[in-house]
Amino acid sequence: MSAGHDLAEARPDDHSDPIRGSRRTQQLITSVIALYGRPQPLTVATIVRLLGILGIEEAAVRTALSRLKRRHVLMSDKRGGASIYMLNPELEATFREGDERIFSPRRARLGEPWVLATFSVPESQRSLRYQIRKILTRRGFGTVNAALWIAPGLVHEGARRELEREGLDQLVEFFSAHSLDQGDLAAKVGSWWDLDDLATRYRQFEALFHPLLERWRPGTPEERACAEAFADYVVAVTAWRRLPYIDPGLPPEFLPSDWPGLAAEHLFGELHSLLAEPAARFTRELVRSA
Repeated sequence: MSAGHDLAEARPDDHSDPIRGSRRTQQLITSVIALYGRPQPLTVATIVRLLGILGIEEAAVRTALSRLKRRHVLMSDKRGGASIYMLNPELEATFREGDERIFSPRRARLGEPWVLATFSVPESQRSLRYQIRKILTRRGFGTVNAALWIAPGLVHEGARRELEREGLDQLVEFFSAHSLDQGDLAAKVGSWWDLDDLATRYRQFEALFHPLLERWRPGTPEERACAEAFADYVVAVTAWRRLPYIDPGLPPEFLPSDWPGLAAEHLFGELHSLLAEPAARFTRELVRSA
């Protein structure tokens, strides 16, 4: 669904900071267009109306659209005299990967191969070194040491594709590997990944969105369900979408017994089941009326 691999997750206090508020607007627009602007582009007027439901003013929406276009996430055109925006077709593979990771995440199994990444960048090009580290981190890689990174094999293709898109693929070597000592590996996982930070992010998601689940479980009257479903669903997707990327998808045997990621994943799945269809119905009706 989303190219949000390079966007921070939404926070409820983003509007208190103008920079973070601008970023959050871009996140929400990306979610809206990825969810409802494929393959049919959305007009600027429709995007403004939809973001208005999310509490974003028109001027902020138009500014964010321009920034996303400059970053080549979106493309604009004219159709029937109206300005339209669509996802950059060059990112379609990335968005399809996002659909799978966000809505159908999977965990590696014991015995499946790991992927190792190593790179050597001259000091004169340390900015490229930073870019590589940033991509590997947000793709779920852990750090064995400064020269060696590790992740379950299932994340390799997405990481390789992003490095290629950024022109960095020739600087990174990938290897497939099997552990010769599963017990020892399980003990080391906690030093290779910051599981405490990831667990905190999952608990924050649960704290923010579990009340939403309780509100929707009993059902909502039809006359107000769709608009509220749209707003709640887009915010939930925007908050969730980064987590399946930075989570490496480690086998459950390597995780703490009370790992909150499993509960958060279940919570998002329930919200998706409850809200996706009425949210899509509302958007279709709004587009038709426009």
